Amino acid sequence: MKKMMLLLSVAAGLAVCSGANAAGEYKLNVSSSLTAEDPMFKGLNQFKAEVEKRSAGKIEVKLFPSSQLGPDEDVLEQARAGAGVAVLVDGGRLAPFVKEFGVLGAPYLANNFAEMRKVVTSPLFEGWSQKLRTASGHQILSFNWYQGDRHLLTMMPVTKPADLAGVRMRTPGAPVWLETIRAMGATPTPMPWAEVYSALQMKAIDAAEAQHPATYGQRLFEVIKNITKTGHIQLITGLVGSKAWFDKLPADLQTIVKEEALKAGDTASNATIDSLKNYEKLMTEKGVKISEIDIKPFVASTSVVYEKLGYTELRKQVNVILGR
Repeated sequence: MKKMMLLLSVAAGLAVCSGANAAGEYKLNVSSSLTAEDPMFKGLNQFKAEVEKRSAGKIEVKLFPSSQLGPDEDVLEQARAGAGVAVLVDGGRLAPFVKEFGVLGAPYLANNFAEMRKVVTSPLFEGWSQKLRTASGHQILSFNWYQGDRHLLTMMPVTKPADLAGVRMRTPGAPVWLETIRAMGATPTPMPWAEVYSALQMKAIDAAEAQHPATYGQRLFEVIKNITKTGHIQLITGLVGSKAWFDKLPADLQTIVKEEALKAGDTASNATIDSLKNYEKLMTEKGVKISEIDIKPFVASTSVVYEKLGYTELRKQVNVILGR
């Protein structure tokens, strides 16, 4: 049934979104698992407005929050099929097509948005993007959408990896995420983000990990008691669409889409950074205890992830970009 629904969705996307319609316009449906209140949508709204303005209406952009078009993986499949869709996703979901993307979600790769932005606007990253076009038919519009640093969401206090022994922690299903959570001491439990609230409420899982805007947007402060600021992943994401759809655009429209995606990514990222302290204030007022800890034990415990996934040399290349 799920496969049939996906095929029908792809067919519908191809019918209405794959190229120019009778009026000579191009349609792009942009999906995100985040709510419309997330800071990312400041950037997505800007992207829509500026692309439509600069293209004189030749490109119509529609935004779909809260996974209205389906899970991110399903939207990526629609893009592979040539539909006029794009989705805001992390590198882990692209790693099955081009392994290098997975390193973007590896633990303690970078310290902040500025460092992550250097990586995703580098010639090294551009090489990965070209490989992706060939390998899977995906087109990266920009990858500078910073959603914040991810922290542990638990019922009990956590100060060291040993505290997570036996804890079932939700995480995305990509290998880099699974290995990171396992190395931190917990038992990784993949599931869609939209199911996390009910899973915590029903005790199907014991914990999760996420960045503040997403935690607040899903109201997880109602079902957890502690946020431990490990900052284990600097969550950088990208607006990823269809190579087939993108290649049908005239060159001037391709330029507009990529330029505005980069500008909007910076807007969204800065909005995220500006929001973090306020989210902490709001969740503290809701009764959640937010703790700063010594992260060195977590840095040490997760260092094995790079070797285990074959990212040791790739990390060295990233360190060169970061001047380390």
